[in-house]
Amino acid sequence: MKKFVILGGGYGGLTIAKELLDKHVPKDIEIILVDRMPFQGLKTEYYALAAGTVSDLELRVSFPAHAELTRRYGEVTSIDLENKTVHFMIGDPLEYDQLVIGLGCTDRFHNTPGAKEYASTIQSFNSTRQTYLRLNEIKPYGQVHIVGGGLSGVELAAELRESRPDLNISILDRGERVLTAFPQRLSTYVHAWFKEHQVDTMSHVAVSRVEPSAIYNRDTEMLTDAVVWTAGIQPVKAVQDLQVAKDAQGRILLNELYQIPQHPEVYVVGDCASLPFSPSAQAAEAQGERIAHIVRALWKGDTPHPHPIRLRGTLGSLGKKAGFGYGFMGAASLRGRIPRLLKSGVLWKSKRHFG
Repeated sequence: MKKFVILGGGYGGLTIAKELLDKHVPKDIEIILVDRMPFQGLKTEYYALAAGTVSDLELRVSFPAHAELTRRYGEVTSIDLENKTVHFMIGDPLEYDQLVIGLGCTDRFHNTPGAKEYASTIQSFNSTRQTYLRLNEIKPYGQVHIVGGGLSGVELAAELRESRPDLNISILDRGERVLTAFPQRLSTYVHAWFKEHQVDTMSHVAVSRVEPSAIYNRDTEMLTDAVVWTAGIQPVKAVQDLQVAKDAQGRILLNELYQIPQHPEVYVVGDCASLPFSPSAQAAEAQGERIAHIVRALWKGDTPHPHPIRLRGTLGSLGKKAGFGYGFMGAASLRGRIPRLLKSGVLWKSKRHFG
């Protein structure tokens, strides 16, 4: 029996598992899904969990129960590509014949002193729960600093404003505006929403260090009750340790079949893969569909014909009643109630697809 092992039950890994199980799986193939937890966490909504507007139960999707799927739970510590073996923090190693690396990402603190030790994050279910506890315990009129004015930071700030109208909230960004990857008109709209809802936005901030009760913009001290870091990601340590070619962000360079060129039995999906666009749940799902198609073709002895990945655009929320979008359904930009409803619809569809 050949082992097809999927490391990570996130958007990419779970899409591959579901796509393969929906079709005929050869009798000599065992599909093994490996994850730290017995469910998928809907990471695109972790900002709401941190803000306290949803429970963690709402963001869990159970892994599929299927006769041809074996589930194994554990923390992956290393991958031995030469000996085709996965090692765990606890438990026996797992050998594979084919492997999918979809272990996701962790925070990139850019060597900022104190950031890793004192800042809260929303990159994992566990860290998001801890962030919620920290934010929930802040007394009225306390100060929260959110580092990073990208999509995660913006959504967290807006959701926290609705959850805790008593808090002082500031977004710190090194650029000239929040959402620098989006069109100027959307940034202007978000800035106006923040101004109306009394969320402070600070541009051209260079965070030089973080302390238990302070954050520094170069040499300027700003007292704080909590710092939440949303200013960058990188692949998990097990992927960082792999001696393979990577891009400037530490993501693994792949061939046209999403394989590691020197190890064609190994596929990489999601945040660990070097792709021509920013990491996202949508990109991971689309890539997962392509990998499943490739794997099925190779199992049959056919020549795979991968299609280019095309994304549908990006949606973001500003609390529960407003949102914004870019490149979605052919629209250059969307603002207001409609993109927020569309984002809720995408979440509902995702739960149905995976659940």
